[in-house]
Amino acid sequence: MISIIIPCRNEERFIEKCLDSLIKQDFPKENLEILVVDGDSKDKTKDIVKEYIQKYPFIRIIDNKEKYTSFGLNMGIKKAMGDIIIRMDAHAEYEKDYISKCIKYLKEYNADNVGGVLKTIPSNNSSVAKAITICLSHFFGAGGSYFRTGSKKPIEVDTVFGGCYKREVFDKIGLFNEKLIRSQDIELNRRLKASGGKILLVPDITAYYYPQNNLVDFFEHNFVDGIWTIYPLKFGIRIFSLRHLIPLFFTLSLFLSLILFPFFPIAILFFDLIFGIYILLSLFFSVKISIKNGFKYFFLMPIVFLSRHIGYGLGSIWGLIKLI
Repeated sequence: MISIIIPCRNEERFIEKCLDSLIKQDFPKENLEILVVDGDSKDKTKDIVKEYIQKYPFIRIIDNKEKYTSFGLNMGIKKAMGDIIIRMDAHAEYEKDYISKCIKYLKEYNADNVGGVLKTIPSNNSSVAKAITICLSHFFGAGGSYFRTGSKKPIEVDTVFGGCYKREVFDKIGLFNEKLIRSQDIELNRRLKASGGKILLVPDITAYYYPQNNLVDFFEHNFVDGIWTIYPLKFGIRIFSLRHLIPLFFTLSLFLSLILFPFFPIAILFFDLIFGIYILLSLFFSVKISIKNGFKYFFLMPIVFLSRHIGYGLGSIWGLIKLI
């Protein structure tokens, strides 16, 4: 038995695409259960899921009155009947062999958690939406997140998108940390690695993710991610690695140089150096992207990259302030 857990809240735009892609899986449905854990949605998400339940008995819905993802995941794990548990996202679609390949590589490599490559696709046809997807799939925007940038062969990593876990993993290291509003997957996978577990990324396994489609929502999402990179330290939890801290160092150095400028005029040279190098790198990658995708992206990509990095950096600074 394989248990799929989908925590969600207000996902009426995407839940149908997600469930349709799971119904089309080449894995036998008699050995499958899909648990949609709804975090008190205020839109039509629950009504849509209930329509699917009437047609497909292997789909169930669980009410998560706590709303947040970590609570929903733990509720799903406790109610799941499967020997293997796959954590999925309602904002995504999955290739028809996603489940079967996850199970194959989980056994073949004797891994504890297996995930694939997340291909980001625009939520609508706007140029901004496409620029955001490019940013999230590009090294300059995603850093060392291999599940976003891809890999040519199966590799061991520190985290993956979603994840296909052996049930025994949760018996060994515990459930998702319910103190965390974001980053609960990263924290769990850090515990898994610390216990000697193996996390495998396989490029043959493919999911498609719909990110935000405008700069305001994109900035806000990165801001909150930045907060929850630093704020877990309040609970004695360190989830970040060096790549998570680069936006913090970048943004903090700009602010400090501007604050110090009235007292130490030479500080403006430091600002010019840091921001100048950043702009050159951003323009370099934007030129390469515009050659492939169109000239308008030469102007769009620097704005989107900046929204990504400054948003994440400001969020991390706010996380530090909340700690203090």
